[in-house]
Amino acid sequence: MTGTLVLEQLLNGIGYGLMLFLLAAGLTLVFGIMDVLNLAHGSLFMAGAYLAAEAHTRTGSFTAAIVFAVLATVALALLLEVLLMRRLYARDHLAQVLATFGVILIADDLVKMAWGPSPVMAPTPSALSGPIEIIPGLPYPAYRLLILGAGVAVALGLWWLVNHTRIGMRVRAGASDRPMAEWMGVRVGRIFNGVFLLGAALAALAGALMGPIVAVQVGMGEQILIPALVVLVIGGIGSVRGAFVAALLVGVVDTIGRAFLPMALRATLPPATAADLGPLFAELAMYALMVGVLIFRPAGLFSPRT
Repeated sequence: MTGTLVLEQLLNGIGYGLMLFLLAAGLTLVFGIMDVLNLAHGSLFMAGAYLAAEAHTRTGSFTAAIVFAVLATVALALLLEVLLMRRLYARDHLAQVLATFGVILIADDLVKMAWGPSPVMAPTPSALSGPIEIIPGLPYPAYRLLILGAGVAVALGLWWLVNHTRIGMRVRAGASDRPMAEWMGVRVGRIFNGVFLLGAALAALAGALMGPIVAVQVGMGEQILIPALVVLVIGGIGSVRGAFVAALLVGVVDTIGRAFLPMALRATLPPATAADLGPLFAELAMYALMVGVLIFRPAGLFSPRT
């Protein structure tokens, strides 16, 4: 184990954490502000990945593929919001979970019909296919650097939007006291609709950016939804800042664990067993982190409801 390898895996963990943040930020806005538990959020992530991969293959333009994937997923989210979610806003969380879980099953079947059950290859932009030496002796994939930059830029933009704009002020007002905000002339219904579509756009962007480095396949939304929910709990429901910090923690813990735990286990276990147990222990470390935080901060690290 070298310092270069540790730094490389740390950067990988931060990049994964930033993509988790894009997904978890949408979840925390929708659940924390609108009080709606939308399990279909992972399906929007999957839609962004598939649409971006298809558009990039057909057009050869990575930028156009990202824009198309985000806009098309937002359109799908608008259709979902009009046809289903508006009927769930006044229902309890159990009804929301059951209905949106049904959306997951339908979305998976629609993807199988359109692209088949096999994974789809999402091409990496040719200009970003090589490494960049960020420090002497540490070449790092240029595309992963793009992910780091995009994640930081979106995090800063979202923080500015929520905390330093009139729209963000209205969102916070509607979340804190909806009747009073409506008496003051705020169209809370429209604001909440915009929050739902913003969450969908963030999920689609995360899926489109993650496509070239993960398997674009049926069920990928459910696979990343669990870590995103862990981020939501650790950071505090409704807190964008909490989602950012928790996503980085979960991303680093998961990536470092998957990279180094198998190495450590090989000292006492057969290589095949170590390879199987390493990822399992890394996943358990993520849940242990959540339990440790909840013991001392039951409402999460930065919950606005504390």
